Amino acid sequence: MAGLSRRTFVTGTSVAATWAALSLGGAQFASAAARERALAATAARAVQVTGTTLDQVATPVGSGAYKRLTAGPGWPLVVRGDLAAPGSGRDDRRTGLASFVQFSDLHLVDTESPVRFEYLARFTGAAYRPQETLNARGVSALVERVNSLPGGPYTGMPFSMVMATGDNTDNHEHAELDWYLTVMGGGRLAQNTGDPAAYEGVQNSGSGIYWNPELTFQDEYKAKGFPQVPGFLTAAGRPFDAPGLRMPWYTTVGNHDDSLEGSLPDFGLLNDLYTGEYKLEGCNDAEAAQLMESLRRDPAGAALLLGKLLATGDLVRQITPDERRRPFTLKEFAKAHLNPAVTGAGPYGHGFTSDMVSSGKLYYTFRISEKVVGISLDTTNQAGFADGSLGTAQLRWLEQQLKAHSGHWYDTDGRKVTGGSTDELILVFSHHTSTSMGNLLPDPRNIFEKRHDGNELVALLQRYPNVVAWVNGHTHANKITAHGHAVPERAFWEINTASHIDYPQHGRIIEIADNGDGTLSLFTTLIESAAPYGTDFGSTSDTNLAALYRELSYNDPNGRVSALLGSGQDHNTELLITKPTR
Repeated sequence: MAGLSRRTFVTGTSVAATWAALSLGGAQFASAAARERALAATAARAVQVTGTTLDQVATPVGSGAYKRLTAGPGWPLVVRGDLAAPGSGRDDRRTGLASFVQFSDLHLVDTESPVRFEYLARFTGAAYRPQETLNARGVSALVERVNSLPGGPYTGMPFSMVMATGDNTDNHEHAELDWYLTVMGGGRLAQNTGDPAAYEGVQNSGSGIYWNPELTFQDEYKAKGFPQVPGFLTAAGRPFDAPGLRMPWYTTVGNHDDSLEGSLPDFGLLNDLYTGEYKLEGCNDAEAAQLMESLRRDPAGAALLLGKLLATGDLVRQITPDERRRPFTLKEFAKAHLNPAVTGAGPYGHGFTSDMVSSGKLYYTFRISEKVVGISLDTTNQAGFADGSLGTAQLRWLEQQLKAHSGHWYDTDGRKVTGGSTDELILVFSHHTSTSMGNLLPDPRNIFEKRHDGNELVALLQRYPNVVAWVNGHTHANKITAHGHAVPERAFWEINTASHIDYPQHGRIIEIADNGDGTLSLFTTLIESAAPYGTDFGSTSDTNLAALYRELSYNDPNGRVSALLGSGQDHNTELLITKPTR
């Protein structure tokens, strides 16, 4: 397969056969030979596939409840002609316009924080994950993967940047923010708060509802095949050197970056609990159900109930206080990016400016490449709950940016309006997706401002032909959606990428190419971290811990592997779209 040239394959295979082979993607192949043919077709069309899921993918093996992972066959390219037909010979005419990488939902997490809800994992798997103590190492291994790649697999262009589309931290603590900035920019860190010489979280609590990796007793996780790993927690908390990205990187804000556990409005009432000496490690079923209901319907009530349980609960552990756990505001979030010590490969501020720190308006425009512009939005709503929306001021600002970079657009009545001489391709970035922007509660930042949902944002973007994609996260799932099937000039792709806290722990390469026939191709290629697939339960090396991070996430009994993984149409794709013209 590695010896096939793109031209040899394309000229030796009919267009119809090529289309069929490349459309198989993640479907069930009739035979191993059919998969090999699809993979060969994929490799033939690419400049290179090594280091991506076009080449190999983590694959479970074994018959027990706990699965080990190994390197399995890659996922072939899926050509999606939902919005424009794929023309023959486009590979030989292809001109690269942009190449970059998306990270999403990294969730740099303080697992020893007093303000966490691990005991609610019975209701929501996001409350506790057995792999979370290894999170910083896992994200650092993803950075290593990006650094190792020469560029996009289809254009060959070096990456111009990495964009992290929100939930960069888990519980908006200063310690988590420091870890995020260090993992992205490079430096030494230890994913540890409180006592630097001891782990003080639920994974050595002795409670059977958590995985206790260093203890011998049979907790619920070991009953499902999870291993005992001597020295695991000590190793997880020790310092290590993160290489940092070798290319510019930008940050988009997510709901976990601005609220308690991504769901509760933070008015500073729980700051003393964050930095205090008590951690709740469990509660009875009735209290857990009450707290879960409050999280869903009454965020303020949930905060008060948590405070009460910490003060009076039976399963409260005394831990080492730590001021680094203090929650940050969004203004402090932006300000931290302006520290010259975290500039790394740049740019200074990573999208944020001193004006944003003053105003708290964390949305901006930036250049991805010579002909492609990016717009980063803040879709968070500090009224509480996980989903988002946009305020009127930001929606108007967005429309101004769209006009500034478009040669023409359509007004709300469908009439064509000619703009200035600027005519560039536009990509929009946000944390929330079109279907998770229904939180229209008044935002405390501007309580009298109207909020706007995902449907309104889709309608706005469809008025601007230069918008080719909206890239986002939040759902922790791989999903690619076509918007605007009926009118080619009103169409764009929504590219939603999985998290790096839950399996499958993907990042995504996105390339834009001009096909020279009136269409553009957006190539989306998933990547896994540089950690090896195999693990050793007797090793606590940094490399093995990063590998365990992936394997434990696959086996998390509260995880949703099949739902988050997506289908072949959400993995490695070529997304066709009509090229905007004047």
